[in-house]
This record gives sequence, structure tokens and C-alpha cells, in this order.
Amino acid sequence: MTTSSLRRQMKNIVNNYTDAEIKVREATSNDPWGPPSSLLMEIADLTFNVVAFTEVMGIIWKRLNDHGKNWRHVYKALTLLDYLIKSGSERVSQQCKENIYAIQTLRDFQYIDREGQDQGMGVREKSKQLVALLRDDERLKQERSQAHKTRERVTGTSSAMSYGSLPPPYPGRQTGQPSVEALYGEEHSR
Repeated sequence: MTTSSLRRQMKNIVNNYTDAEIKVREATSNDPWGPPSSLLMEIADLTFNVVAFTEVMGIIWKRLNDHGKNWRHVYKALTLLDYLIKSGSERVSQQCKENIYAIQTLRDFQYIDREGQDQGMGVREKSKQLVALLRDDERLKQERSQAHKTRERVTGTSSAMSYGSLPPPYPGRQTGQPSVEALYGEEHSR
């Protein structure tokens, strides 16, 4: 286990992050490698749950506001957003359109590392691509359709989740409070 992942785990515990928030933090970490596609798919599935959607997007917007040596947070958040816009709930693209200025401002992102490398170039390019995608409704529709077909092919299922279908169960933040079922029995919750 790397020092950075150990530190991230400690922060997850101390800050009481939910499962969804932990997954987004992992996908947008400062590690010099990208997130696995299985993690991207899990996060995309979480966007169909109202509670998890809010948690996922909250961490993404925080990551997009990072700067300096945390440029990977920003780049990976844009990469994750790109994936979620195409494969997640339609609410992702709706929220991104409503907050497009936050993505647009990243077209001016600057960070030169110690070796003189312009690490901000990837962020600038990714932000331009995302803004163009969000402004082109027809292309967005095509990209979502293509992502849906690709996912069906990869997972071997034809019943991939669509907007408006029932979300998967999501526990959200663990409060230590007993559930309604535990207090009153299963019949009461129905």
C-alpha cells in the first residue's frame, strides 16, 4: 500500500466520507495513474441514486477547485465527469450545464512542475472538450447512446440502468442509527 493511499484512507475515516465519496476521492486521487474502468462504472451507477448523486458531484466540484501541485485532482475530476456525462445519470450533464462556468474557467488552468513541464495543458484541453460536448446536445445524445451500447457489450447485460429507473440500493452515510425495520419490524416499513 502506498503512502498516499494510506493517507487517503485516514482522511476518509477522519472526515467520515460515505462509500460514494470515497470512490470519487480514489478515482480523482493524486496518484500518477488513472482509475480502473470498474471504479468508473461503479461511480456511474451511483449517479442514478439521488443521495449518492449528490455525494459524487459534491466531491467532483471540490476536486475541480483544486490547483497547483494537486493538478491531477482537477484533471481526473474532468476525466471522471466526461465518463459520467456519457455513462451516468442524465442529471450529471444537467448539473454540468448549469455550472458550465466552473468547467470553462479551467481553460485557463496553469501549473508548471519542478521540471518545467506544463501540467496544466491536459486540464485546459479536457475542459475545452467537455464544454464543447455539453454545448452540443446532439453529440451528447450520440455519446450517451454509444456508451450505453459499449457497456452492454462489456457487461453482457441488455438491461443497463436508464434515467428514471429505480436506483440501486445505497446505504449513504453510516449514522449508527437503527433502521425503521429494526425498530418496528419489516411490516411497518411497507
